[in-house]
Amino acid sequence: MFRSIALTVPESGFGVSFFPPIKSGPLILCALASVLILTDALSGCAVYNTYKKCGFYGCPGDANITATILARFSEHLELEPNAITVQTLDHVVYLYGVVISSLEIDTAESIAHSVPDVKGVVNSMVAQTR
Repeated sequence: MFRSIALTVPESGFGVSFFPPIKSGPLILCALASVLILTDALSGCAVYNTYKKCGFYGCPGDANITATILARFSEHLELEPNAITVQTLDHVVYLYGVVISSLEIDTAESIAHSVPDVKGVVNSMVAQTR
């Protein structure tokens, strides 16, 4: 799977090996699992810090931001009802969902940005491909 790259100087017998060969599949899986666990732990720290700051029910105003965005979504006929999930955490809006076109993605993001007290928008929506 992997090959080592060696640089050897014959007269001195000095050799440097880069990327030593890994012959064990479980070792690779263990390394990937470690990276995933570390990534998950670091993202969990951000959620915990927000929990410490705002409490179990979220920061004041988060529910109002979410409600305002959902109300504005219902005013736009080009947006599919119930296709977009909106969550707000510490005044940052998270948009999730699978929609039909990139126009819906752009419209939803611009609506979220236009709501007062929104610090940022994280757009994780995707458009279907046919």
